[in-house]
Amino acid sequence: MTSTTSHPVPGPSRPRIGVLGSYGGFNIGDEAILTCVLNCLRAHRPEAHLVVFSRNAAHTREHQPQADAVVDWEGVPQKGLLDALSGLDLLVLGGGGILYDGEARRYLRLVRAAQERSVPTFAYAVGAGPLREPDDREAVRTVLARMEDVVVRDEESRLVLEEVGLEREVTVTADPALLLEPEPFTDRMMQNEGVPTGTRLVGMSVREPGRAAEKLDEGDYHALLADVADFLVGRLDAHVVFMPMERADVRHAHAVLSHMTAPDRGRILNEAYSPGQVLGFMRHLDLAVGMRLHFLIFAAVSGLPVLPLPYAGKVFDFARRTGAPALVGVAREQAGLLLAEVDRLWDEYPQRRAELQPRVERLRSLAQVTCVRVAALLDEIIPDSPGLAREPARSDLGLAAGADPLGFDPQGRPAGA
Repeated sequence: MTSTTSHPVPGPSRPRIGVLGSYGGFNIGDEAILTCVLNCLRAHRPEAHLVVFSRNAAHTREHQPQADAVVDWEGVPQKGLLDALSGLDLLVLGGGGILYDGEARRYLRLVRAAQERSVPTFAYAVGAGPLREPDDREAVRTVLARMEDVVVRDEESRLVLEEVGLEREVTVTADPALLLEPEPFTDRMMQNEGVPTGTRLVGMSVREPGRAAEKLDEGDYHALLADVADFLVGRLDAHVVFMPMERADVRHAHAVLSHMTAPDRGRILNEAYSPGQVLGFMRHLDLAVGMRLHFLIFAAVSGLPVLPLPYAGKVFDFARRTGAPALVGVAREQAGLLLAEVDRLWDEYPQRRAELQPRVERLRSLAQVTCVRVAALLDEIIPDSPGLAREPARSDLGLAAGADPLGFDPQGRPAGA
């Protein structure tokens, strides 16, 4: 259930810090966030024993060398989870967009259980919304109110928490992945993917239509994005490289490619890459058009002209903060406007680049603020002395005696799973 790396074994003066999120290789953006959170904690407390609560422990063990231990938290008996939580000096939630309908209560069961055992908790640049389900809203409102500090990654998330009824200070910073360092994406890797060098390349990120286009026919949606890809091929004499940020994106990339009139000028990255390698691939590109937030973040950090295709508030927020074009949707009848915006972006980018760089640096500085805040909390609760043993206090959260704070059934599975 757990794994250990070469870091020293935990000692009485070595803080144990848990990190909980949507980790385990399901999404490159979430893996980038985990890398940056672990880097932050390790930089401030090199001696810390870092425990990652993962949805796929085997993947996290293999790909996150900064983690000292990894604990599965989905579909496992509760006793091991509760034991792991009880031994922590701090539990860090996030970051990333994990506080939304159907998911928020799952993560917050573990946060509540940690709080019930008097473990301090910290929300690390999380994203919130949509939150319409009563159970999720109640979990967010009650559990976040008891956290030592709540930091969100964008203004949209702060407004969602305010609307839910959370009455406490909430700090807005920026996505942790803005601090990711690139890794080489070599010419050999380009060759293995069949991506040409010495020609213009446009990166494209597609996913399901999402909330920005809930009523859009999927075939029309794929045809619209194919029109954009064909336009880029013709306008820039470019090849289009589809970059899946999670597994489900591959299907949509193939569907768009099948609608192109120039499918021979399109490629889909097929191999699995680390977040740093995906960021490193950006140096080969000339332009980026896409939907996934972390694709857009990687492009902006790399200094590329980037056109966000909106599907959620977090994308609108990022477009606003970077000065990128802020479109209102991806409906087929908007194809002309979309192509005109792509054309304008390419023509005006030399002037826009001077504005992009300081905006991105500002966001990177804000992302660093989250790290500073969690470091300050660590210094407050664990100055340089052994962590204090903590006795459970069920009444702290209004739990009845014998109640299960994680909401598991008798077989150790999450209720409603």
